[in-house]
Amino acid sequence: MASRRYKIVYCTPALYMAGGVERVLTLKANYFADHFGYDITIILTEGEGKSIFYPLSEKVKVVNLNIGFEELWTCSFIKKIFVYLKKQYLFKKLLKQELMRIRPDITVSLLRREINFLTSIKDGSKKIGELHVNRANYRNFEHGDTNVIKDLFARFWMRSLVSKLKRLDKFVVLTEEDFNNWPELNNVVVIPDPLTFSFSTYSPLTEKRMIAVGRYVYQKGFDLLLKAWAIVEKDCPDWMLTIVGQGERSQYETLIDELKINKNKCKLLGPTEQIQDEYMKSSLLVMSSRFEGFGMVLIEAMACGLPVVSFDCPCGPKDIIQDHVDGLLVENGNIDKLAETIIWMIQHPEQRKAMAAKAIDNVQRFKIDQIAEQWKSIFDSL
Repeated sequence: MASRRYKIVYCTPALYMAGGVERVLTLKANYFADHFGYDITIILTEGEGKSIFYPLSEKVKVVNLNIGFEELWTCSFIKKIFVYLKKQYLFKKLLKQELMRIRPDITVSLLRREINFLTSIKDGSKKIGELHVNRANYRNFEHGDTNVIKDLFARFWMRSLVSKLKRLDKFVVLTEEDFNNWPELNNVVVIPDPLTFSFSTYSPLTEKRMIAVGRYVYQKGFDLLLKAWAIVEKDCPDWMLTIVGQGERSQYETLIDELKINKNKCKLLGPTEQIQDEYMKSSLLVMSSRFEGFGMVLIEAMACGLPVVSFDCPCGPKDIIQDHVDGLLVENGNIDKLAETIIWMIQHPEQRKAMAAKAIDNVQRFKIDQIAEQWKSIFDSL
């Protein structure tokens, strides 16, 4: 029997940024449209007039409602409430119009602002929620940006969210670890993120270069990594650290000066569309995140034949890395232990190569065709 060609709508804020969520969404949308023949539409609220960062299949349709929630970033806390309510009202009205026009079989929310009302829209579609961060850090304010009111708001918001998630037909999380964080729900399914590229050649592991990848934000822990690197470079002066990512780098450049790190051996680069080239020029990946939804950079680096060192942060690394088999896990936030583990990895090239070979084998389970089949079985079940 030929598989059914579903009409699927994805709701996400924007696609102009070089983020992991954007990359995974475009990859899945492309695959579903090109390989399964699904009719895919992505509905955005931001980035009108900006080009989409990751290549999108010409078969995938994009509708931008141009709500402009990003205006909230510049508002005071009180003004934010009024601007938000006005924009949310407009968003609900326009999204409802689009869903009634498209009449999808399935609507997928990436759990942004539409989750507040999506299940109340009676367009006939099954509703799926897809979470790309772990529960504990879903309403994560930046470090130092919290107070009693925001704390109360976050707790009220989580209770309200759980009641909305119960009304979804399915709720997809990325890791077994996070699956256990939702005991109130009985509609939870685990589907990891897919590898964003496939490789037939791998890093030769000859360059004395360690790489870290991610946005320049508190979550990614690059401040912790630089403090660890200040220790590492004393023992391994011929190695260099390269960080690749999007965002404001000035605070990290200041930290490099404060730690008296050798700037010739520590580079902070901007985003790139050819991240695999950066992996291929490296011999080790380190992930210093305080928390993750999954840890996409781990499986990307492993697919390129890199061994990995990662904080055992919630959630993702322990689902991906087999400790001492294809990489090393380090107690979350322990800077000295991170430095010690990196130095060990650098000084043991044979073990590094053995872990790299295992890494290539172990990440095959994250290939897009396997992950797509898991999604297809959910669509079929609904």
